[in-house]
Amino acid sequence: MRKCNLLFLVMACMGLICPVHATFVTLETPNTRLILDATEGQQLAMLYYGDKSATPDDISNQQSAISNQPSAAYPAFGDIDMIHLPAIQVQHADGDLSLNLRVKSVEQLSTFNFQLSTFTLADTRQPLTVRVCYKAWRNVDIIETWTEIEHQEKQPVTLKRFDSGYLHIGEGDNVWLTHLHGDWAAEAVVTHEPLTRGLKVIRNTDGSRNAHLDAPELMLSLDGAPSENSGRVIGAALCWNGNFELRLNAPNNGGVHLYAGIDPQSSEYVLAPKRVFTTPHLALTYSTEGMGGVSRTFHRWARSCGYLHDGNATRDVLLNSWEGIYFDITEQRIIDMMDDIAAFGGELFVMDDGWFGDKYPRNDDSSSLGDWVVDTRKLPNGLQALTEAAKARHIKFGIWIEPEAVNTVSELYEQHPDWALQVPGRELKLGRGGTQLVLDMTNPKVQDFVVNMVDELLSNNPYISYIKWDANASIQNYGHALTAQRSNSPKGGLTSNSAAVNNLYIDYHLGLLNVLQRIRAKYPDIVIQNCASGGGRANYGLMPYFDEFWVSDNNDALQRVYIQWGTSYFFPSNAMAQHIGGSPYQMTGRVVPIKFRCDVAMSGRLGIELQPKHMTDEERLQCTIALADYKALCPIIQLGNLYRLVSPYNDQSQMTNVKLPETQSVAALMYVTDDKREAVVFAYSLTNFMKQAPRRIRFAGLDPEKVYTLEEKNIRVQYNHAIGAWDKGEPCALHGKQFTGAYLMSVGLLLPLSTEYTQDFPSRIFYLK
Repeated sequence: MRKCNLLFLVMACMGLICPVHATFVTLETPNTRLILDATEGQQLAMLYYGDKSATPDDISNQQSAISNQPSAAYPAFGDIDMIHLPAIQVQHADGDLSLNLRVKSVEQLSTFNFQLSTFTLADTRQPLTVRVCYKAWRNVDIIETWTEIEHQEKQPVTLKRFDSGYLHIGEGDNVWLTHLHGDWAAEAVVTHEPLTRGLKVIRNTDGSRNAHLDAPELMLSLDGAPSENSGRVIGAALCWNGNFELRLNAPNNGGVHLYAGIDPQSSEYVLAPKRVFTTPHLALTYSTEGMGGVSRTFHRWARSCGYLHDGNATRDVLLNSWEGIYFDITEQRIIDMMDDIAAFGGELFVMDDGWFGDKYPRNDDSSSLGDWVVDTRKLPNGLQALTEAAKARHIKFGIWIEPEAVNTVSELYEQHPDWALQVPGRELKLGRGGTQLVLDMTNPKVQDFVVNMVDELLSNNPYISYIKWDANASIQNYGHALTAQRSNSPKGGLTSNSAAVNNLYIDYHLGLLNVLQRIRAKYPDIVIQNCASGGGRANYGLMPYFDEFWVSDNNDALQRVYIQWGTSYFFPSNAMAQHIGGSPYQMTGRVVPIKFRCDVAMSGRLGIELQPKHMTDEERLQCTIALADYKALCPIIQLGNLYRLVSPYNDQSQMTNVKLPETQSVAALMYVTDDKREAVVFAYSLTNFMKQAPRRIRFAGLDPEKVYTLEEKNIRVQYNHAIGAWDKGEPCALHGKQFTGAYLMSVGLLLPLSTEYTQDFPSRIFYLK
């Protein structure tokens, strides 16, 4: 924060920062407006958040006509009324638990990309200040908010609650909440529910991952049951990878109060004098285009504002070795799989778990984590032979690592047992394989070890272009061997300094951010996948350092329709790694035809995860066609604007998870380019009955005045008896037909999703131009 203060001083001298004396302060994005009352000596008040229809004069006239006091922009314990919960609570050294925060100053910084407003609030009794910050982006309808807490008291202050932000929503009679809940291999289940009176809490306490169970994002539909493309909706995403808590308070007298921040359980923070604690950012958006409008805003923000590394780039089509051979890696098997992905037309091969270990070879998940040396019994010619083989086949090469973990059966643990998180004197709680522990990322020596390991791997093997960074363990041992004071201050991220033993849940992620920033500083072009037993780290706290994330360990195509649907609410498609799995699928035993598996995986970043030598001729030909079509459509799919057309949860209403057995269950979505000249439509039938009528799908996002030609893609292959082999199939009757955008959006098309098929799970992909 010292650098930040210096920046403000320099900018002020240059005349680029303007002290604000007016009572009202307005922040604007292209279509939204936030208005606050920053009267000096008074509470900072939140007056309005919504579209630009409201002006400061409107708000002033409204305030003069009602007797209710405006809502505090950052409610503090000891200074709130009956209907508010505190966003911040501290305990001073003298035992005082209260804060009376009053506006001391306001600073505004205007850049080409954003407007930053910083409101400094000072306590009326203690020398403690809270800077409430808002960043309004100029190119996208996102306002980020966070706080910076600092004090000049003689003794440390304990931070008992420190939310990143608070939002007061005026209406509350018919507000619906949309949030994501799930589990390992069943992530991102969409839940829509009316927000009833009282307190609703969404939280996660995993420690090292925060998106498997409840996700740190939500939507609030203000006009009743949510709709995809209409209605007022507020979206919120907490940019943090650790434990979190989202609270929604709906008091009896109306309105909704949203609080978001680090979960205070086991996270009280001892803040030393003159130190600064900066909370994670909370990203807020408002849309009049329903849930889809909120999703498209988050996608644009992630790609263009640095919350997804290299966000406007498309990702390569790959083959990952894991579900094909698991730990049974040999040099010949890897090279054979490279031949397969090259033959399919893919661009990248990734060698997954099982390639390392010397004293303890990695033959299963019970050993070797931390020993990042090549197992020459499996790979006698080392990684160089593999990278040379990839180069000869004109494909890229990637590799799997799990840098934050160690097995008790490893050379690293034998040499540095104190590097693992542990509670001295207590029995270790062990994770995966019965031996796995989490490394102490609060320890600078551990941070250096991880950075140096990655550096050595990449510098010794410069042809490696992709890293799959996994995190398969929760923090179960709440403690560490070190007791000395430590401090981590990653540039641009959460910062803290403690006068006592630092808070583990918070400082773990500070250490991780420090590691990732150091790696990215030296290797900005390496593609890194964020994997955590699937989608356990799908959050915007870590995505600025990763190019994509593994959506789920579950590759069952039917269940993936649902998992990917929910994930798309907040994350863009070029960040969502989606692979073609085997059939019958190992987790569910479900038999799914290859075309459906391809079509489901093609709606995000396409990959393959199976053993190609076990594929049938039909599967090989279908995958070859799918990859060729996908590579041509990739810019539209990965960078286009998403419109969810028909929800898989219920094909007549998206407000419930109850299926209607008498109707065909369908899911449909589409991507449209910014200029509306091209689009790709995906349609999946999730059931199949004889004599089922075609399903009418209304498109969205097109130009009503344009005429679009439809081309079916990834056409299902068929067996040609004349040649005795599988051959390309024939497109459906819609192929080559032309329709106006107005017709496609208002009337829609009857899509044949069953009548031409003789197997379950029919699906279609159409390219519109």
